[in-house]
Amino acid sequence: MPKVQEYREKLNLTQQELAEKSGVSIRTIQRIEAGATLKGHTLNVLADALNIEKDLLVDKKSQENINLQWVKWINLSSLPVLIIPCLNILLPIIIIYKKKEFNTLTKQIVSLQILWTIISTIVFFLSPFFHRIFETEIRITLPVLIISVLVNILMILINAFALSKNKTLRIKLNFSII
Repeated sequence: MPKVQEYREKLNLTQQELAEKSGVSIRTIQRIEAGATLKGHTLNVLADALNIEKDLLVDKKSQENINLQWVKWINLSSLPVLIIPCLNILLPIIIIYKKKEFNTLTKQIVSLQILWTIISTIVFFLSPFFHRIFETEIRITLPVLIISVLVNILMILINAFALSKNKTLRIKLNFSII
């Protein structure tokens, strides 16, 4: 029995009542109870409507299909190319598609790299303006670049240790860019 149906029946709700409570169409609930994958916004609103954690609605079998060894390699693949713009994003994506490891963990890894690349690029290009605003003698462009790379290395290593120990990411986003 699908998890949504199980929890819906525990609360003595009909599909129609759950649809009204969650704002999801009754047809979507029917598809999910028939075996469709539950993810994204629908997962969030159904978990809220049922007053349970969204992890309880995700099928454990789909989580078992994750090849943790490849997820670790995908995470670490950004390290050798950190200072080459966009390669820290492209190399993990290439590995994901070659090894067909497109799952929530790998999407989080790439999303984190995309967000970090955007933030560090913006800060790097704004650093000369900070130099002028604060009227300092020290140029901060190079230190900003070095700190940006070191923080990214730290994030990758923290996630690598968390993957080895807990089989999950320690540093992750609440959303996915890809």
